[in-house]
Amino acid sequence: MSTTDPLAVLAALPGVAESVDAVRTAVDRVYGHRVMRRRSNEVTSEAALRGARGSAALAGADWALEEVRRRTDFGTAGEPHLVGAALRLTAEAGQLLTVWRQSPLRVLARLHLVAAGGTGADDAVGRPRQAGERVDEVLVGPEPPGADEVAGRLDGLARLLLAGTEAPALVTSAVVHGELLALRPFVSCNGLVARAAERIVLVGSGLDPKSICPAEVGHAEQGTAAYVAALEGYVSGTPEGMAAWIAHCGRAVELGVRESTAVCEALQRGAA
Repeated sequence: MSTTDPLAVLAALPGVAESVDAVRTAVDRVYGHRVMRRRSNEVTSEAALRGARGSAALAGADWALEEVRRRTDFGTAGEPHLVGAALRLTAEAGQLLTVWRQSPLRVLARLHLVAAGGTGADDAVGRPRQAGERVDEVLVGPEPPGADEVAGRLDGLARLLLAGTEAPALVTSAVVHGELLALRPFVSCNGLVARAAERIVLVGSGLDPKSICPAEVGHAEQGTAAYVAALEGYVSGTPEGMAAWIAHCGRAVELGVRESTAVCEALQRGAA
């Protein structure tokens, strides 16, 4: 492990290797399910829907899965817009893997554009917030930094990702997710964008190439209070806090795997 690889340093924190191993074991198990040999596209589609529902729930629109499945009118405001934004982001994320490897900042701008979808001032969509602009988003937790710090840290995150890392996908995705939540770089939809970026890393890394392990489901299942508490650990920057955030993200992936395993079992029984 090189000390010039900050993400690899995080991977060596106490407890992180255990989280990485648990995630790898869970992912391997669901990929080995017999249903995945013939009906993986159906599992992917269902995972996308359930992941979007989970992400929207954390953003403040906690709709039943069947309501998300049934609705076609998502509007431009309130809970319907949040659910629609989560669905659009989930669909878009899979199209951005190649671009992410070349320019993470371009992808983040695109994700925000897709998520905002006609809300807010047009000139604030698809770019980091500027001095004086406030975050219009319900997310209790640490206060985000000012615009100048946001710009510097976004650039640092992009350079870190482009430099490559020996760290496991779980660690990289957790840092991307945590950094975007901590910075809240856009005037809106930051949580939705952060969770979509986490998905991109998990898929693009090869850990979950078919996108059947929706971490968003697990984040929602663990609850908002646990999500915010884990984020506070990340923002603290302490080894204990960082390790706790990575473990929280690992548990989210495991719970997403459990959800997709249940989908596989239902398909096998002919019940879905």
